[in-house]
Amino acid sequence: MSARRAISVMGSTGSIGCSALDVIRHANADGGDRFEVVALTAGSNAEKLAEQALECRPQIAVIADESQLPVLRERLSGSGIETAAGCAAVTEAATRPARVLAAIVGAAGLESTLAAVQAGNDVAIANKESVVCGGRLILEEARKAGVNVLPVDSEHSAIHQCLGDGRQLESLTITASGGPFRTSTVDQMRTASPEAAAAHPNWAMGIKNSIDSATLMNKALELIEAAYLFDVAADRIDVIIHPQSIIHGMAHFTDGSVIAQLGAPDMRTPISYALGWPDRVETTVDRLDLVRLGKLDFEPVDSQKFPAVALAREAFAAGPGATTVLNCANEAAVSAFIAGQCGFLDISWVVKEVLSRFLSGNMAGLACSSLEEIGLLDRYARSAAEDVLKRAPDGGAEGRTLG
Repeated sequence: MSARRAISVMGSTGSIGCSALDVIRHANADGGDRFEVVALTAGSNAEKLAEQALECRPQIAVIADESQLPVLRERLSGSGIETAAGCAAVTEAATRPARVLAAIVGAAGLESTLAAVQAGNDVAIANKESVVCGGRLILEEARKAGVNVLPVDSEHSAIHQCLGDGRQLESLTITASGGPFRTSTVDQMRTASPEAAAAHPNWAMGIKNSIDSATLMNKALELIEAAYLFDVAADRIDVIIHPQSIIHGMAHFTDGSVIAQLGAPDMRTPISYALGWPDRVETTVDRLDLVRLGKLDFEPVDSQKFPAVALAREAFAAGPGATTVLNCANEAAVSAFIAGQCGFLDISWVVKEVLSRFLSGNMAGLACSSLEEIGLLDRYARSAAEDVLKRAPDGGAEGRTLG
């Protein structure tokens, strides 16, 4: 990079945010000085946010949970770092001139992501839920503002690196590890605990993303995200199981060529690519040794055990309102599972039931052309998910998704 780049990290205390700061720390070591941190935001972990701020020296540190502002202010007293709290302050921080890493988990990250784009900032988007709910809106605003939306998910980063000018593209492939239950039986999955579901075999992620990986809902959301980001029909995007998580994505071209991106399963690689693009940033990620690895395995998705991918295709075909409902119903169901209010197999069952209700109801025509419409569908989906669980026998679906 020819000049020092300003970076803001929305969601700095999560796994993506921490990895991003590690990339920045290494890039700035030994006089590298490649990045300047402008803003850091977090949800409720004021202690961690303050620790990061004292190291990175941003202009501002923002905590979304207003009750934690006194803690943040006390820890940063005398540092010269501005502090603020609340959702509005998070959104304002995203508008400060910088490349914005959007890493706030869930649909909650949409408003600040959209604000960053509208302010003329490039966005490195690690929040797939924002694209699933507001992809068309974000990309239209990015086009108007003349800014870049750069993918951070390893699969979409891989495709971005493989596409070149995108001419003569035939199809895309995104890979899935299969999660912790790839070889499990339905009965084993039925009794799985949140701890077992969050024990991803290859990736270190937050609990919500880890459970999405266990249901393969993360791949369902990534399929929708890829369709939006790369303007490719969902039926031209394949999802396959690749247990080693070495090939992250592939682009297939009309001459029969397939270009794949490979790398160790470490989020610092796609994060560094998005922060540094169009240049690359050196990282301390383990280098790939294919001889030692020996082989790469691939399997089809078992749609009986993992119905989420098929649900995503159905939702995408129905339009952006349906993809928003899919995402928000999943967030509600995952929260219920973590809280012990339903079983693991109930997650996809709840999403299926809520999506079915939506598609047969009078809200199915909403186009998600504004934050207000997206917010309306968010509330609808969460309320419907709660109602579905209440109506289920014994407060749960007892694995009806799979049988």
